[in-house]
Amino acid sequence: MLIVAGTLYADPAERDDYLATCAEIVRQARSAPGCVDFAISADLVEPGRINVYERWESEEQLLDFRGSGPEPEQQVALVGAEVHKFRISAVESP
Repeated sequence: MLIVAGTLYADPAERDDYLATCAEIVRQARSAPGCVDFAISADLVEPGRINVYERWESEEQLLDFRGSGPEPEQQVALVGAEVHKFRISAVESP
């Protein structure tokens, strides 16, 4: 199991437009083999912050979905990013 989580940063005036371009990506990811969860959302406190959360069954399935990466227009809209991949060895209910 893998979790990809972190933050992206956009100009606050452009954040909503950026998020609108992500809706189809979220739909595609959620229907991709191995995707357990996928979310990209506006932060409730910081105006330019975008929260990212993905959960995948395997590295291979994540890479199959990623393909060539984000569209150039999406990369240009971002002014920063801090996203990490976590390898999970066990999952327990609280």
